[in-house]
Amino acid sequence: MEDVPVPRAARAVRRDWEQLASASGSPEPFDESMVADLPEPARRWLRHAIAPGTPLWQSVVLTMSGEIRLGSWRSFTAHQVLAPPRGFVWAATTHIFGLPVGGFDRYSSGSGQMNWRLGGLIPVMTATGPDVTRSAAGRLAGEMALVPTSFRAAAWTPGSAEDRALVTWCIDGDEESAEFRVGPGGRLLEVVMQRWGNPNGAPFGRYPFGVAIEDEETFAGVTIGSALRAGWWWGTERESEGEFFRARITGASFR
Repeated sequence: MEDVPVPRAARAVRRDWEQLASASGSPEPFDESMVADLPEPARRWLRHAIAPGTPLWQSVVLTMSGEIRLGSWRSFTAHQVLAPPRGFVWAATTHIFGLPVGGFDRYSSGSGQMNWRLGGLIPVMTATGPDVTRSAAGRLAGEMALVPTSFRAAAWTPGSAEDRALVTWCIDGDEESAEFRVGPGGRLLEVVMQRWGNPNGAPFGRYPFGVAIEDEETFAGVTIGSALRAGWWWGTERESEGEFFRARITGASFR
């Protein structure tokens, strides 16, 4: 387990980052019998994703790079701490008109927030409130896919098709669900959900949201998606319009 410092873009929420990234003591090692009662696609994915004997870690710190669509596609680098169902902090840096923009999205301590600044000083986008919190909680439920070792903290039920399983989290008293599509060999292919948000300025509500997992990599006995595409209007004729995120995960430190 590597010691990952709090990234500069997340220093305003240092305490949240450190709490989410704290080690989970001496977690129990994974045994395939632990998933025997789960829906078959979930069993297949977890047996593929977690090597026998791997500690059932409850959080991960990720490094990634990619492109995010802010008007046009822009390169970014990011660090993220993710600890479902407690929360996440995603801290990133990109450039607009050649100037650095840095900040974070988070869900922690029961609330969501976005805080992005030009040059570290000038606010570009700041948002809090119930709608931001609800949207961030939905994101947290879907991103459980990046911490498969946390599977026992969720409820699992059959999905809408034979290759799908539904995972439901209780996040600060509210339920959020995501459906995982799993390939024949156990590889996770897609995460879909009805996520709260206001894509393209639409009224706040639940809209189709999805993530395509196009590659995977193993870190310390845990196999997770390493090439991701995400966006709104998933599975509809507006999917290409709604896509806004493309990333490659370059490192994962489980704890």
